Amino acid sequence: MKNIIIYYPFTVATNPKSGSALRPVEMLKAFEVYAEKHGLEVIVISGNSTERRVIWNKLVEEKKYEHTLFCYSENQTIPLWLTDPGHIPKDWKIDKDVFSTLRKYNIPIGVFYRDVYWKFDELYSLKGPKKFIMQTIYKMEEKFYGKYIHTVFLPSDAMGKYVNIHTEKMALPPGGRFTEIKTSHHTIQKPFKGIYVGGINNDDYGLPTLVESYDLLNKESVLGELIIVCREDEFVQLSDSNKEKLNKTYIKLKHVSGAELQQVYEEVDFAFIPRKRSVYNDFAVPIKLVEYLTAGLPIIATNCSAQEDFIQSGPYGVITGDDAESLVQGMQSIQPRFEEYKKNIQQSFLQQHAWNERAEQAARALIGGKK
Repeated sequence: MKNIIIYYPFTVATNPKSGSALRPVEMLKAFEVYAEKHGLEVIVISGNSTERRVIWNKLVEEKKYEHTLFCYSENQTIPLWLTDPGHIPKDWKIDKDVFSTLRKYNIPIGVFYRDVYWKFDELYSLKGPKKFIMQTIYKMEEKFYGKYIHTVFLPSDAMGKYVNIHTEKMALPPGGRFTEIKTSHHTIQKPFKGIYVGGINNDDYGLPTLVESYDLLNKESVLGELIIVCREDEFVQLSDSNKEKLNKTYIKLKHVSGAELQQVYEEVDFAFIPRKRSVYNDFAVPIKLVEYLTAGLPIIATNCSAQEDFIQSGPYGVITGDDAESLVQGMQSIQPRFEEYKKNIQQSFLQQHAWNERAEQAARALIGGKK
């Protein structure tokens, strides 16, 4: 029986709470759907280096690589050799053994390369010798992938110029869960309701600007309401002055997730991604973008390049500048096209951007139409 190998050089989260933890879980599910459709076996090699070695040795013993169509892998935000507990690998050679063997037998490997934050001094917090050592290891990882892999998958095309891996590059942004898109109303409410889900402790996420935009919008009368969903511990850590800025009649704070968050999504009209524009944010595709769209919500987002391209492909919402006045304009301009955006989400989003489609896209990049 032909097979595909999923190689995760880390332990897969059982209850993923972040975008980086969610993606490998969703891609694995998507490849299982792909395998069932094409009559293939899925072989998952994951866990710490010792656990991966056990699974790999069994695969080699059974010579299953002779029937492997391709291998899909993902890295983490630390180099693949340092993903064991304590960042000290028990088996230094396992990753090279896997990749070199697959390359020897002409099995195409695709790796989703998650992040390049370490290339930006303003984002990478390490200093001095530690920083130099870690950046050197990151560069070694780039060379390693360049030696063995067929295609490097990226969150966006815009990230490609910052990735020094000399092979095919392809955007494979996050996907939506294939489910029925449903919301409780199809016309915009008065006052309308927007939602922001995410961090509140970093101005780069744009929440202070969003709050300022609501202050401008509601200067004379309440035209719109805002629900902010964040982690409770982040709210507790906010300064008193920042807490006071959120203390408005038209702003509600919630600390919910899972089914409770889905319920909140059904109560609002649209969602915000108000990130400040920067070189880094220009190529980032926040997983909340596809989560909002999976919930059927049009989006008002700032003009960071990758998220702008994604939203305009529908179009699924409105793009604005990253200042308060522009966000107000976005709230005003979304209203006449609100039902059009919702219709676009219903008709094309999951057909083009579901996780299942991401697995299909990855497979086509690695093997074309060959099965």
